[in-house]
Amino acid sequence: MPARHQGGVIIFISFALALLLTMLPLPSWAQIFRPEWVTLVLIYWCMALPSRISIGWAWAAGIMLDVTLGNLLGLHALSLTIVAFLTIKLYQRIRVYPLGQQALAVLILVAMSQLLTLWILGIIGSTPGSWTYWLPSISSAILWPWLFVILRGARRHFRVT
Repeated sequence: MPARHQGGVIIFISFALALLLTMLPLPSWAQIFRPEWVTLVLIYWCMALPSRISIGWAWAAGIMLDVTLGNLLGLHALSLTIVAFLTIKLYQRIRVYPLGQQALAVLILVAMSQLLTLWILGIIGSTPGSWTYWLPSISSAILWPWLFVILRGARRHFRVT
């Protein structure tokens, strides 16, 4: 008998909250530090439930992010799909790391996502002008331990499988 999945609503709500946090207005000085919320939530769920959260979820989340932010359609879909693929391939290694080392792996994954986005933006001729483009990678890595604990608590509380 196949395994019965539970908690799909919790997964969807976590992605919806990540999208809302991405759209949340911030003061101009804080905008450059905005973490990559959708990428962080995707990394968590790909590590926690790799057989359930796959590249399809990443593509859908990326399309929603592109539509929400008004970017080139498929820009974030491509980068999130590659991040999901790498996370699913490496989840057994990353999951056993302490949270500090996981944060370093998240830093690399988010920076890689930003690098892919930067590459595509460079192709279409609209690159960002300063080094502050990379600050969301650092803020995402700093927030990873807390986000991991919150999402793990929600996954355990609501018995998401």
